[in-house]
Amino acid sequence: MKLPEAYQKQMRSLLGAEEWEAYEAAMEEPYAKALRVNTLKTMPGELREKMGEEDLGEAVPWCPLGIYLKEEAPALSRHPFYAAGLYYLQEPSAMAPASFLPVEPGDRVLDLCAAPGGKSTALGAKLGGKGLLVANDISPSRAKALLRNLEVFGVANGVVVSEAPHRLSARFPGFFQKVLVDAPCSGEGMFRKDPSIAKNWLQYGNAYYAKLQREILPEAAKMTAPGGYLLYSTCTYAPEEDEQTLAWFLKEHPDFHLEALPKPEGVADGVPEWADPALADLKGCARFWPHRLRGEGHFVALLRRDGEGAPGRETAEGAAKPCKIWEDWARENLACPWQEILPEDCRIEISGEKVYAMLLSRERLGGLRVLRPGLLLGEARHDRLEPSQALAMVLSGNQARRRADLSIEEARHYLKGETLSGNFALGWNLVTVQGYPLGWGKATGELLKNKYLKSWRIMK
Repeated sequence: MKLPEAYQKQMRSLLGAEEWEAYEAAMEEPYAKALRVNTLKTMPGELREKMGEEDLGEAVPWCPLGIYLKEEAPALSRHPFYAAGLYYLQEPSAMAPASFLPVEPGDRVLDLCAAPGGKSTALGAKLGGKGLLVANDISPSRAKALLRNLEVFGVANGVVVSEAPHRLSARFPGFFQKVLVDAPCSGEGMFRKDPSIAKNWLQYGNAYYAKLQREILPEAAKMTAPGGYLLYSTCTYAPEEDEQTLAWFLKEHPDFHLEALPKPEGVADGVPEWADPALADLKGCARFWPHRLRGEGHFVALLRRDGEGAPGRETAEGAAKPCKIWEDWARENLACPWQEILPEDCRIEISGEKVYAMLLSRERLGGLRVLRPGLLLGEARHDRLEPSQALAMVLSGNQARRRADLSIEEARHYLKGETLSGNFALGWNLVTVQGYPLGWGKATGELLKNKYLKSWRIMK
């Protein structure tokens, strides 16, 4: 590919002549593709067994749940298993930030620059339905894509907002044990995957994004609990946005320190000499170079705040409250107590016609641009609940009283919005593909009325 002359000059200076040639040659090669398995629904071995090995390659070294796709693999975004949320299609190096952030079930986690959701879905899976994930993106349109991906993945304990970082830090001071900032950057590491990004680089350069990063990071620091972790990542090679930004941040925030990251083969150290001051701990950061490994460019740094904070598993704000319309529906349509499905200590609340399972109080969220204050359970219509697409994606097949299990081909018709015929139990059916939920259908006689969310339908 044709790289901007100014960029070539900058990279030759960073890499030296010999390594620049290796990098330049790598930029002419096809980029690697991969998927990341959703452990809320399945495991890598099970997915391999279901899909076969003809499309799936070896594991991604820095992400145990990542699997490289073979070059001849078809577009797996069209497979019903993708619609069922069994995996997320993600560039391999982009899997590193969420993989390196030490999230445990029960943590309070913030993904500050979250769209389109690759990292948030990984963090949600790590939580395993326990604790809290707040996923934010300042762009409302991008936050909508984020919301969809979290709902497809079946993340029950997520809140999706679209706010400027300083607005969030005013509401959540010292609140999160784990914070991820995959910062806006010049995107140099994505040039091979998307050459159009080079035009953006020419327009804005590194200084524009370095300034933006220095506005975002301090707000993230305010929201990190004492003893908590803050992971900073970019998809650029520029020291101005990587080592230099961190050196500046550490000087301004002496209560944070860098922690060394584990580095599989091919992952390079950070370069202290590229910062001023040249902090030795910067070597513990991780640099991903496309000529050294199968992935695009990325930079990852893990920071920890000094001190000790609240226990990681202290999450809920309030306790569960009775909600007749939800409890009646759950009693009739679920095969287990609803408390086994929803996040522990969530509150069931009705806002307008919508019924939510919430972990955060209205006071904390009030005044913010909130796309989802919690798991949308459904809508109240004529004193009865119409269950949501999001609720279907949270369930496992055996948690619904009535289930319509489809073959792969039948599932393709369902995902297009078609009505299905067959022998179905009357009432709400959880529609599954080989046991994995896709959405709802309502059976009347021998027909299953399609309730798959219209905005999600695959029309071709």
